[in-house]
Amino acid sequence: MWGKWIGCEVPVAARGRFSAAQEAWSTISDQPGLVGQLGGWDPVAGRAQLLGLWTDEAAYRRFMRERHDTVAAGNQQRAGYTAIDIATGGTVLAMAGDVADLPRALERATLLRVADCRTLPGREEHFLEVQREVWAPGMAAAGGMLAGVVVQLEAHHYLVTTLWSGAAAHQRYARRHLPALRSRAALDGDVQSMTGHVLPLEAAWRIKPAESQ
Repeated sequence: MWGKWIGCEVPVAARGRFSAAQEAWSTISDQPGLVGQLGGWDPVAGRAQLLGLWTDEAAYRRFMRERHDTVAAGNQQRAGYTAIDIATGGTVLAMAGDVADLPRALERATLLRVADCRTLPGREEHFLEVQREVWAPGMAAAGGMLAGVVVQLEAHHYLVTTLWSGAAAHQRYARRHLPALRSRAALDGDVQSMTGHVLPLEAAWRIKPAESQ
């Protein structure tokens, strides 16, 4: 699977315009290879953040080559933001949760948690082992985590993305489970830096593949 992480700086006065343009991306629901896309406003950073998932890099590149620019020009979204950051990469780990598969999680989630991690040199394998053996089962046991994926953007750059049933479930996890998991994970040994994002999802921005609707 292939992931795309997008961050946009949007002036407060332009949020309505940006949101309307984001809704217009629903036209790509029939695009071959789309697994889903969702996003929301980061309440801390004040940015619009979006996660897109594709079956593989080839499907994503085909979309970018054949369709992306036409849709972007049509909805005039570029007028709604002052800066944009885009990173893409392959998924290296799938995390099971409360639902049977990732497409159902993308459909049902109302909150996205992202840990943007840069690992120390030589610690990549251990970092991923800890994701598999500590974080994935720990979050699944907490309840409310629907599914997740880890996307590798660069050699030492990973996005740990989890989809949650709602803010209450994530807050309960953070209060009851996170401190013990963080202690077991010993993050300082693997991670050079980490930025967290907790996004209440905008329902109108969600894009589901046409065959799942």
